[in-house]
Amino acid sequence: MSTHHTIVIGGGQSGLSAGYHLAQAGVDFVILDAEGRVGAHWERHWDSLRLFSPARYSSLPGLAFPGDPRHFPDRDEIAGYLRTYAEHIAAPVRSGVRVDALRRAGDTYVAEAGDQRFEATNVVVATGPHQEPHVPDFAAELDPGIRQWHSTGYRGPSDLPAGDVLVVGASHSGADIAYETAASHATTLAGTVNGQMPFRIEGPEARVILPIWFFATQHLLTMRTPVGRKMRPQVRAHGAPLLRVRLSDLDAAGVQRVGRVTGVADGLPVADGRELDVASIIWCTGYRPNYTWIDLPVTDEAGFPISDRGVTAFPGLYFLGVPFQYAFASMLIGGAGRDAGYVVRHLLRTREPVAAA
Repeated sequence: MSTHHTIVIGGGQSGLSAGYHLAQAGVDFVILDAEGRVGAHWERHWDSLRLFSPARYSSLPGLAFPGDPRHFPDRDEIAGYLRTYAEHIAAPVRSGVRVDALRRAGDTYVAEAGDQRFEATNVVVATGPHQEPHVPDFAAELDPGIRQWHSTGYRGPSDLPAGDVLVVGASHSGADIAYETAASHATTLAGTVNGQMPFRIEGPEARVILPIWFFATQHLLTMRTPVGRKMRPQVRAHGAPLLRVRLSDLDAAGVQRVGRVTGVADGLPVADGRELDVASIIWCTGYRPNYTWIDLPVTDEAGFPISDRGVTAFPGLYFLGVPFQYAFASMLIGGAGRDAGYVVRHLLRTREPVAAA
């Protein structure tokens, strides 16, 4: 049994941000991460992925994101930054440790990872939003000749076979991928668009508007405002609005758009009442939360943690990295530090460490 003041489960941007604040307080903690190394999750995204926020708004506490503050970091830059950050704060990350059970034992918590046991008075669950890739059940009924990927397994257009492509899910990831595949394959994007940014995030107007936008993501679009409370369930259920690629870009690229894919007929996907004859499908249908390994009633009907800014009803148990945890900014790398700071301050005020065995 390894005993600590605090256990952080998850070594992504949220878990590392919690580590920064815990280290600043001088408490004993450990970060348990299922990945083989820090940043590995980001490296599994598609090749052309870039953040929707420029570097100046993508830093974690205590270390600025390197390079031109106006550039939009790519997948590999993000992974490298997280590794550098972990080294910078001397984060005690235990990589390759997948927690498969968390239970309460009196006034403490026990995290189990195979035959390893970790005990602490406080636990911060920072496993992030990308837990279980979601694909509709009827995908199994599709013609086996149709190649299928979830967006987490898609790398780039060169992997696609000849023939038409269907991208399912019209949030920002789906729009980005459809725009990319349209350059080499006839592409259809299925799903309902949930609005779009009113300006181009990489256009000249962004220099003036982006500071205002990021202020709004932190202070206006929150669970303390009516508009934020209205937005959160929409974002969690249907995805965020289009950010980089807009409807006009999709039209210019020749992307055809249809409504939701509702099922399968004759082995083909069906949308708007007609069969779509495609050679491949990329499911940009998001993820589902999975906290079933926590032996406490901590989630709502949709599977998301029940908390107030990450603070649960169970003393010493916290969450980070949940979509729209407190604000729209909670879903951005640059918002991880604020959420973590709030959680750690609450944790330090209210819970004493367990005595070492």
